[in-house]
Amino acid sequence: MNRVTPDIQDGHTKKKKRIASAGLLAQTKSGMYYKINSQLTSSSDEKNYIRSWIQERIRKSECIYHKKKDETESGKQVCACGHEKEEHSFVAQNHGFHQDLPWDVTKHTKEVPTDAYGDLTFTGLTQNVSKYIRVSSKTPPEVLYKLMTECWRLKVPNLLISVTGGAKNFNMKPKLKDIFRRGLIKAAQSTGAWIITGGSHAGVMKHVGEAIRDYNMSSSPKEGKIVVIGIATWGTVYNRKSLISEEGMFPAEYKLDEENQGRLSCLNNNHSHFILVDDGTHGRYGVEIPLRTRLEKLISHQVMEDGGVGINIPIVCLVLEGGPGTLDTIFNAMLNGTPCVVIQGSGRVADVIANVANLPISQITIACIQKQLKIFFEEEFATFSDNKIIEWTKKIQDIVRQQQLLTIFRVEKHSNQDIDTVILHALLKAARCHDSLGRENWDHQLKLAVAWNRVDVARTMIFTDERQWKSSDLHDSMTTALVSDKPEFVKLFLDQAVNVKDYLNQKTLTNLYNNFSTSSQAYGMLVKQVKEESKYSESNLEICLRHVSCVLKNLLGDFIKPLYHTTKKGQINIAGIYIKAISLFSRRKHRHSPQPENILEEPTRDLFIWALLQNRKELANLMWEQSQDCIIAALAASKIMKELAKIEDDTDILEEMLSLANEYEEKAIGVLNECYRKDEEKAQKLLVRVSRCWGYTTCVRFAIEADNKKFIAQTGVQAFLTRVWFGEISVETRTWQLLMCILCLPLIYTNLISFRSDEQIRNTENEQNGDLSMVTTETVENNGNKSTVVTRSFSEAQLISVPDNEKLTALTCIQRMSAFFSAPVVIFYLNAVSYIGFLWLFAYVLMMDFQNLPSWTEYLLYVWVFSLVCEEIKQVAYNPTGSGVYKKAEIYISDLWNKMDLLGLTVFIVGLICRLIPATFYAGRVILSMDFIIFCVRLMYIFTVNKTLGPKLIIVTRMIKDIFFFLFLLAVWVVSFGVAKQAILIHNEKRLKWIFRDVIYMPYLTMFGQLPTDVDGNNFDATKCSQNGTDDTLPKCVENVSNTPIFPEWLTMILLCVYLLFINILLLNLLIAMFNYTFQLVQEQTDTIWKFQRFGLIEEYHGRSTLPPPFILLSHVVLIVKRLICCRPPTRYKRFKNELLKTEDDDLLIWETFMKDNYLASLHQNTKQSTDHQIKYMSKNVSRIAETLQIHHDSRGGTTEQRLVHLEEQVNQSSIALNWIINALVEKGFGSKNQAPSIAIKTNNVSAEADSSEVGDKDDTSQYHINARNLQYPDSNVYRFPVPDEKVPWEVEFKEYNPPFYPSQNLPVQSTVELPQPRIHSATARPAVNYNTVDGSVDRRSNYGPYKIQDGLPVNPFGRTGLKGQGHLYWFGPNISLDPVITRWKRGSDGVVLKKKQKKMLEFLSTKRSASEHSSLPGGVLFPGDTFPKRITQVLNAKLREAIAEKLKQGREVYKGYIDDGRNTDNAWVETTAINIHFDVDDDLMRQLNKACSQTASSETVLRWQLVDQNITIHESHKPILQKVSALHEAYY
Repeated sequence: MNRVTPDIQDGHTKKKKRIASAGLLAQTKSGMYYKINSQLTSSSDEKNYIRSWIQERIRKSECIYHKKKDETESGKQVCACGHEKEEHSFVAQNHGFHQDLPWDVTKHTKEVPTDAYGDLTFTGLTQNVSKYIRVSSKTPPEVLYKLMTECWRLKVPNLLISVTGGAKNFNMKPKLKDIFRRGLIKAAQSTGAWIITGGSHAGVMKHVGEAIRDYNMSSSPKEGKIVVIGIATWGTVYNRKSLISEEGMFPAEYKLDEENQGRLSCLNNNHSHFILVDDGTHGRYGVEIPLRTRLEKLISHQVMEDGGVGINIPIVCLVLEGGPGTLDTIFNAMLNGTPCVVIQGSGRVADVIANVANLPISQITIACIQKQLKIFFEEEFATFSDNKIIEWTKKIQDIVRQQQLLTIFRVEKHSNQDIDTVILHALLKAARCHDSLGRENWDHQLKLAVAWNRVDVARTMIFTDERQWKSSDLHDSMTTALVSDKPEFVKLFLDQAVNVKDYLNQKTLTNLYNNFSTSSQAYGMLVKQVKEESKYSESNLEICLRHVSCVLKNLLGDFIKPLYHTTKKGQINIAGIYIKAISLFSRRKHRHSPQPENILEEPTRDLFIWALLQNRKELANLMWEQSQDCIIAALAASKIMKELAKIEDDTDILEEMLSLANEYEEKAIGVLNECYRKDEEKAQKLLVRVSRCWGYTTCVRFAIEADNKKFIAQTGVQAFLTRVWFGEISVETRTWQLLMCILCLPLIYTNLISFRSDEQIRNTENEQNGDLSMVTTETVENNGNKSTVVTRSFSEAQLISVPDNEKLTALTCIQRMSAFFSAPVVIFYLNAVSYIGFLWLFAYVLMMDFQNLPSWTEYLLYVWVFSLVCEEIKQVAYNPTGSGVYKKAEIYISDLWNKMDLLGLTVFIVGLICRLIPATFYAGRVILSMDFIIFCVRLMYIFTVNKTLGPKLIIVTRMIKDIFFFLFLLAVWVVSFGVAKQAILIHNEKRLKWIFRDVIYMPYLTMFGQLPTDVDGNNFDATKCSQNGTDDTLPKCVENVSNTPIFPEWLTMILLCVYLLFINILLLNLLIAMFNYTFQLVQEQTDTIWKFQRFGLIEEYHGRSTLPPPFILLSHVVLIVKRLICCRPPTRYKRFKNELLKTEDDDLLIWETFMKDNYLASLHQNTKQSTDHQIKYMSKNVSRIAETLQIHHDSRGGTTEQRLVHLEEQVNQSSIALNWIINALVEKGFGSKNQAPSIAIKTNNVSAEADSSEVGDKDDTSQYHINARNLQYPDSNVYRFPVPDEKVPWEVEFKEYNPPFYPSQNLPVQSTVELPQPRIHSATARPAVNYNTVDGSVDRRSNYGPYKIQDGLPVNPFGRTGLKGQGHLYWFGPNISLDPVITRWKRGSDGVVLKKKQKKMLEFLSTKRSASEHSSLPGGVLFPGDTFPKRITQVLNAKLREAIAEKLKQGREVYKGYIDDGRNTDNAWVETTAINIHFDVDDDLMRQLNKACSQTASSETVLRWQLVDQNITIHESHKPILQKVSALHEAYY
């Protein structure tokens, strides 16, 4: 398929605005995107919208002038357009034009609304539904682009793959076919690419379709479809009439009929979209090529957004097989800067180019190409003319010369790579086409790699020693990688140069949140927060950090301070740290940092939270690994994930969130255990240290709030809790020792009980004496196993940084008493004894002293209960943490035992009220009796602290839940049996109490063995029942006549048997099984759950008063006096929060980070040693060895084959030589022709393919002019005669050489003087001028001496150019020009000369016209009488020109001679003199030049300083001059 491929833009693109669409974007895993228009509420609405849109904008073409050209076999007339006469309109058939008027497609067709569009299905084939439309060849590509993005709902692609090649069916080797299909699919799937083909069911389009078919069959619906757009000619589509409908076809049924298609083509059934281009003709191929070219160029100019960074859509041409038209496609694509990937082994043109691609240009001769064509175009070679072969040779030379745009995919070389990798390599290689300032376009290459998510390519091809990256250089790409969820790139950027603190500021973080994933639950919470704050619309929705802070507050809990606290409008204090203005001013002054309100104190934490809220696991893990405060960060992450899971509706996502929450809990556990193994003291400090960056809270508090039971159950946490539980008492103290001290206080001052300070003093003395045997040991239980840990004994006071002199001081008597009774364990036992005493008193009152008037014991009971009520009120109202009364009440009511307390106290108050009222005295006693049961159940809470009973209570609690489910099943059978039995036995029982007894109570007792007697008539006794139910003390008699039961005994007996079967056997055994399952399930976790609940118990008694009820009332009075009268702050929880000094906190965090690294290293090592990893590693190595052996085998086979080919060729040449000798001898009379031996000569040469791997470094530099032989003459539609390199010298015979004659009418630069010769416009006319001398005012002498004059015209001394005449030059012969090269050293902001590769860097003064893409030296052709070229006079004033003229006299001549200019012809050429003017320092003339540069910045011709570099986009003829100037100054080039 012939086509012209559009050029690819460089990486400096304008950022595209985010479109707040009327629809939502849904992305599939394959990179295919759909835009769901919110305006379309139903399928019919969508069809109507598409129909109206297309009818307004899309046209088709039809013939309006029927001109007979031929007749069909049936005698029907055929028009010149290819359609039969009957297919024309009435006007077209009966026009008034003359029949001798030639038919012209541009004049005799018109555009009318299209009549073919809609959905397309293929009859009898796949059920895929494609989109199609018939469009005019004159349709603007902008309209088609809108059609695809608005009606077809396709998103802008990340890549455009234009597949071109053979239009006829061809075969590929199975291995190559598999590689092509797999690579093409992978490229499209991983990048979200659009694939554009010819759309027909033949040739390369068929291979693409088969690749798509295989993918669709093997992929799941969730992976989505790949966009494959077929652009074909409407007039060549077979069965196209089935697609026509003015109202559109939804769907149209198309039959793929290859057998009867003839010269036409069927559409391929695996394409997703078809654009059928119509120019009003029939059977004419290639109509779609111009429109396809324009459309591809338009798409390549669109900007794709990836993570908020916009780059132009890259385009690549993928070549498979192909004929002459494919060669033109490749050639034109490269002229436009489009990279091409040629697949070797696919046949014909692709193999011709691949075989010569690595040869030096001098070896790509006409004979070489001819030999290749004989091999790969064996059937068509006879039809190739000599001129065609010459043209092919020239085009192939130009193609191979542009190595930066040509990539050959060789199976033997790229066997370990897929085509997608090769395509990306081709794009990156092409992206190294450099910008106008001489910088390599590294940014564009990096953006491509990020957009494709190919971190391997970025690591090997971009982050090399060629470029030193700064942190600021990667900020945009870092944002792209974050927003588009590419953690591997984020890790790469962090490893390279990105400093998170430099990268992330408030503005960047806000931008990240405004590019938040709309599918996440957190996004809905943020939007809700914005909506609650102020009015907004979808188009101007803006998320600020204060909104994020509110959402985090909801997720993490009210116990933390705001992470982003708003102080003033537009100002944010980070992590609740209020930075004073003085310190901010100091930062700005000394560190030159950004604005203080834009600084983030913890950027790693902020990125970690940002990733977590979007459930991006890998990104969050990466940020966690970079963080310092890692334990509390992991616990916070677990909390966030669990809270988000509560509002998630998708089950799969919910499970992922809970799994991620568990993973972070495991990370926190792993780091904590690593810390605890190294240093117990520091590890326990980490548990209670206040984290400034996480809302001034602690690890323990986060673990409790996140319900991280495993973390709390760890040895380090439990050891800390044990120390807190015992307070200042030694943890080795036994329970009986404590109880004895409680009962007998003087024992506190004996050795019966020891304190931590005593142990510390002894250990210090032992260490000083060198006796380490006295180091204490602790028995810590973890997961049910006791383990003895040898530790240094240190008190809880060490965790809150008590001075050393206090640590070593022995406790006084008062201090020992205070330390004993302030220990939570002692407080617990005191309260336990008190509670048992309360139950004893309660029972005594109920059973022995419950009088009409309360006794003193009963009053004592009331006081005791009042103290309990006060304690419960204190738990709710007393709020030292500042979390709010509502939050405290919510936490209080969530605890089961608090509910029991609340229930017990409420029932007691109700019973007390009833007891004090004489009418309800007895009811009050009953209520209080029932309340006693509640208080007794509450007694179990005391035993939760016990290591044996505590876990069992958890099991009992879980089993109670099972009972409720069992009761539901039981109720079904009880009610069903009871109602049925009652209805059968008794007629119209209206007494509710007896109904309850017979329907519910008796069937329930049956389950425990008390069988009913009334179901058996033999047991009927009329004296034990009431016949009419009048006696309330007796049940009603069963149905009877004369005291004889008449109910069906057999039925009631069967019902009883069935009931007993299900109740006693099925349900009871089910209950046992449920209990057993619950026991086994909970048994594994009871230890963990108990340890978790143990924290709550310890925390409660850690903050309780020493005095137990009812004496606790004294503590409440003291507390009220302190808070309300003395206004003292609360001191509760002071030991669970340890706010360290800044230096100590930083040191602790550094140590924690080091421990985290150790943990990650050990985790990685364990993963590597796992069986699964070893198997994968072994499999990978085996596959690599197999590939290596296969490549080695193929290379050996190829070498042998090449040797055989070479030997066969030598034999054939020897046969030719012998045949010539025989013929010569026969002609001289030596023998007759009949006697001459016959020698077989093979006419079809074998492949002359050169092994690219054996070709050395080729020299791309040609000794002949190149620009002067470009096929298209600049700024014209004239094409040169192709001149291969070997035919450039005039001495080389070139019989086919027949160049066109071209005299330009318009000159690029208008002279102020009359040209010395008139322009001739005829190839036979000759100007009357004298050459090789000074002809009037024109110097026609060449720098190379006299030149030849042939047919009255001068001959270019440097060879053929493919064009005769004057061209765009001003006169025949040499056009003498002057090129001033004005240079200076490139300096930094500090004035120091910059260097690259140890060489100084130069800048030169260049000019650039707005209409041109290339810069140039400020020179040009000198007209007679001019001192300067016209280009200088346009940008410099007279004063500057005079100064430059003086400098030119002092300048150094760097070059004088022929210039390879694209305007050169066979009869006119450019010769220049280049003079260098160099400024070592800035002087007055330099400042004037700088001023001139600023003055011309907005003019048509711009004057500017540009870096001297081999990669700058300057006219190719000027690069050798700059290279010589660099060598002159020993500068970088």
